[in-house]
Amino acid sequence: MKKKHQSEIPDASIDMTPMLDIVFIMLIFFIVTTSFVKEKGLMVNRPDDAQKSNKPSKNVNIKIDANGMIFMNGRQVDLARVEANIQLFLAENNTDTALVQAHKDTAHGTVVEVLDQASKAGLTKLSVIAEKE
Repeated sequence: MKKKHQSEIPDASIDMTPMLDIVFIMLIFFIVTTSFVKEKGLMVNRPDDAQKSNKPSKNVNIKIDANGMIFMNGRQVDLARVEANIQLFLAENNTDTALVQAHKDTAHGTVVEVLDQASKAGLTKLSVIAEKE
Protein backbone atom coordinates (compact mmCIF):
# COMPACT_ATOMS: atom_id res chain seq x y z
CA MET A 1 0.00 0.00 0.00
CA LYS A 2 1.14 3.24 -0.96
CA LYS A 3 0.46 6.13 1.37
CA LYS A 4 -0.14 9.45 -0.12
CA HIS A 5 1.94 12.09 1.41
CA GLN A 6 -0.34 14.82 2.46
CA SER A 7 1.12 17.89 3.93
CA GLU A 8 -1.19 19.73 6.15
CA ILE A 9 -0.50 23.40 6.37
CA PRO A 10 -2.24 24.94 9.31
CA ASP A 11 -4.49 27.88 8.44
CA ALA A 12 -2.80 31.11 9.27
CA SER A 13 -5.13 33.45 11.12
CA ILE A 14 -4.59 36.66 12.98
CA ASP A 15 -6.54 37.47 16.08
CA MET A 16 -8.07 40.94 15.49
CA THR A 17 -9.52 41.38 18.97
CA PRO A 18 -6.58 43.24 20.53
CA MET A 19 -6.37 45.65 17.60
CA LEU A 20 -10.10 46.41 17.80
CA ASP A 21 -9.79 46.98 21.54
CA ILE A 22 -7.03 49.53 20.96
CA VAL A 23 -9.01 51.30 18.23
CA PHE A 24 -12.08 51.62 20.44
CA ILE A 25 -10.01 52.86 23.38
CA MET A 26 -8.42 55.52 21.14
CA LEU A 27 -11.85 56.52 19.83
CA ILE A 28 -13.20 56.94 23.34
CA PHE A 29 -10.10 58.95 24.31
CA PHE A 30 -10.51 61.39 21.43
CA ILE A 31 -14.23 61.82 22.04
CA VAL A 32 -13.71 62.53 25.73
CA THR A 33 -10.79 64.94 25.25
CA THR A 34 -12.36 66.93 22.41
CA SER A 35 -13.65 70.32 23.47
CA PHE A 36 -16.54 71.84 21.62
CA VAL A 37 -16.52 75.64 21.47
CA LYS A 38 -19.44 77.67 20.22
CA GLU A 39 -18.04 80.64 18.36
CA LYS A 40 -19.65 84.02 18.77
CA GLY A 41 -20.57 86.14 15.79
CA LEU A 42 -23.34 87.93 13.97
CA MET A 43 -26.35 85.92 12.95
CA VAL A 44 -27.02 86.28 9.24
CA ASN A 45 -30.43 85.41 7.83
CA ARG A 46 -30.24 84.82 4.12
CA PRO A 47 -33.48 84.99 2.17
CA ASP A 48 -34.69 81.93 0.28
CA ASP A 49 -35.27 82.12 -3.46
CA ALA A 50 -38.96 81.47 -2.86
CA GLN A 51 -39.27 84.65 -0.80
CA LYS A 52 -38.42 86.95 -3.69
CA SER A 53 -41.28 89.13 -4.78
CA ASN A 54 -41.69 91.42 -7.76
CA LYS A 55 -43.44 94.22 -5.91
CA PRO A 56 -41.25 97.26 -5.23
CA SER A 57 -40.87 98.26 -1.61
CA LYS A 58 -39.45 101.35 0.00
CA ASN A 59 -36.35 100.70 2.01
CA VAL A 60 -34.22 102.90 4.20
CA ASN A 61 -31.08 103.40 2.10
CA ILE A 62 -27.95 104.14 4.11
CA LYS A 63 -24.62 104.67 2.39
CA ILE A 64 -21.29 104.90 4.22
CA ASP A 65 -18.29 106.20 2.30
CA ALA A 66 -14.59 105.45 2.86
CA ASN A 67 -14.23 108.35 5.32
CA GLY A 68 -17.11 107.12 7.50
CA MET A 69 -19.58 109.79 6.35
CA ILE A 70 -23.17 108.51 6.47
CA PHE A 71 -25.77 109.34 3.85
CA MET A 72 -29.44 108.44 4.26
CA ASN A 73 -31.64 108.65 1.18
CA GLY A 74 -29.21 111.06 -0.46
CA ARG A 75 -28.44 113.46 2.42
CA GLN A 76 -25.61 113.47 4.94
CA VAL A 77 -26.47 112.41 8.50
CA ASP A 78 -24.46 112.35 11.72
CA LEU A 79 -24.01 108.95 13.39
CA ALA A 80 -25.86 110.14 16.52
CA ARG A 81 -28.87 111.15 14.40
CA VAL A 82 -29.26 107.92 12.40
CA GLU A 83 -31.90 106.48 14.72
CA ALA A 84 -33.98 109.68 14.70
CA ASN A 85 -33.83 109.94 10.91
CA ILE A 86 -34.89 106.31 10.51
CA GLN A 87 -37.83 106.89 12.87
CA LEU A 88 -38.82 109.93 10.81
CA PHE A 89 -38.64 107.83 7.63
CA LEU A 90 -40.72 105.08 9.26
CA ALA A 91 -43.38 107.61 10.26
CA GLU A 92 -43.85 108.47 6.57
CA ASN A 93 -43.30 105.00 5.06
CA ASN A 94 -44.38 101.56 6.20
CA THR A 95 -41.27 99.38 5.96
CA ASP A 96 -39.11 97.15 8.12
CA THR A 97 -36.10 96.91 5.81
CA ALA A 98 -32.85 98.86 5.72
CA LEU A 99 -30.12 98.59 3.12
CA VAL A 100 -26.65 99.61 4.34
CA GLN A 101 -24.14 100.10 1.53
CA ALA A 102 -20.61 100.41 2.89
CA HIS A 103 -17.40 101.26 1.06
CA LYS A 104 -14.71 98.58 1.23
CA ASP A 105 -12.42 100.90 3.24
CA THR A 106 -15.08 101.82 5.81
CA ALA A 107 -14.28 100.90 9.41
CA HIS A 108 -16.34 97.92 10.54
CA GLY A 109 -17.17 99.65 13.80
CA THR A 110 -19.02 102.39 11.93
CA VAL A 111 -21.09 99.83 10.02
CA VAL A 112 -21.97 97.96 13.22
CA GLU A 113 -22.96 101.20 14.95
CA VAL A 114 -25.24 102.13 12.03
CA LEU A 115 -26.81 98.65 12.14
CA ASP A 116 -27.31 99.01 15.89
CA GLN A 117 -29.00 102.40 15.45
CA ALA A 118 -31.26 100.94 12.74
CA SER A 119 -32.20 98.06 15.02
CA LYS A 120 -33.01 100.45 17.88
CA ALA A 121 -35.21 102.47 15.51
CA GLY A 122 -37.39 99.41 14.93
CA LEU A 123 -36.10 97.91 11.69
CA THR A 124 -36.02 94.13 11.73
CA LYS A 125 -34.60 93.30 8.30
CA LEU A 126 -31.11 94.73 7.87
CA SER A 127 -28.97 94.10 4.78
CA VAL A 128 -25.32 95.03 4.28
CA ILE A 129 -23.73 95.50 0.87
CA ALA A 130 -19.99 96.04 0.47
CA GLU A 131 -18.81 97.88 -2.61
CA LYS A 132 -16.17 96.13 -4.69
CA GLU A 133 -14.25 99.29 -5.43
